[in-house]
Amino acid sequence: MNSPSSLDKMVPVTILTGFLGAGKTTLLKRILTEYHGKRIAVIENEFGPESIDNDLLVQDQDEEIIELSNGCVCCTVRGDLMRTLNDLRKRRQAGDLNFERVIIETTGMANPGPVCQTFFMDDDIAEYYRLDAVVTIVDAKHGMATLDEQEEAQKQVGFADRILVSKKDLVTDAEFATLRSRIVHMNPRASIEVVNFGETDLKQLIDISGFNLNTILDIDPLFLADEHPDAAHDHDHDHDHDHHHDHHHDHDHDHANCSHPDHHHPKPAHDDTIGAFVFKSDKPFDPERLEEFLGGVVQVYGPDLLRYKGILYMKGINKRMLFQGVHMLMGAEPGKPWLANEKKSTKMVFIGRKLPQEIFTKGLEQCLAK
Repeated sequence: MNSPSSLDKMVPVTILTGFLGAGKTTLLKRILTEYHGKRIAVIENEFGPESIDNDLLVQDQDEEIIELSNGCVCCTVRGDLMRTLNDLRKRRQAGDLNFERVIIETTGMANPGPVCQTFFMDDDIAEYYRLDAVVTIVDAKHGMATLDEQEEAQKQVGFADRILVSKKDLVTDAEFATLRSRIVHMNPRASIEVVNFGETDLKQLIDISGFNLNTILDIDPLFLADEHPDAAHDHDHDHDHDHHHDHHHDHDHDHANCSHPDHHHPKPAHDDTIGAFVFKSDKPFDPERLEEFLGGVVQVYGPDLLRYKGILYMKGINKRMLFQGVHMLMGAEPGKPWLANEKKSTKMVFIGRKLPQEIFTKGLEQCLAK
């Protein structure tokens, strides 16, 4: 992992994804046209009629990298994202281009996973760019239907560090509450913000540090309350909520009756293939057993694990261990020391596709020091 001083020199990258028609292009146009002292390179991985450049560019559209009038840069990925990022790096180092951050806009149908992995798999990119966050835009009006119909949209929610909900003015408060509750159960660690693209504070999109191990693990309290409606406080771990059916995703199976009833925030009656669960314990992990178990889990379930993150209490280590992963790629590093009066505990969240929660929970329990 990079040291804090080297992080300052790295170019931060935001991955902007979202449902078709949710407003990605509107938001990007605003980012590029509003000069706010940040020179931005935008990488689009589709080049359709709705591309940003129609309003901003006058140059020949055959160019893959075009400098905009306000000092920003707009590129299209016609080949490989790694190649485009390395090309931008070389041109910036040579002084041909001037930008301070990168925003990658994925297509409305794209799974952000492979884009995230790019920043961990290629050494040149990992040394130069710092993946800051995945920001997903959800359309309040069509969000429920999109989540029902498209697993890629569920993955976009599952991968997100921040979720921006657009078009809330087109739905009732009750409809919005239902959508929000559903999103929280798919990804309890992403903050959810309602946005109006004419007024959105652009700071909401940048410097989120979603991939920074040192950030605290926030989990939406609504999710924890649903897991334990009687007590949203420290149980050792959470109960199985049937996220591991083997059947295919028809999306209309009502499994609300197999979870604990919570009349304030009923669980959405949608059998989403993407779901989340939390593991908590006040007992320390045996480091060797945990490493062996997580290594095995990632080998078996890596393709279905979208994001996982945790603050770990390890036997024999007086600091909290911070870990996170994307698919098969996992990293860990020591964090702050435990304070003398602090209650040491582990909290982990796993977000993925039909993960067998019981296997994870029992396996993690067996890694606890005896």
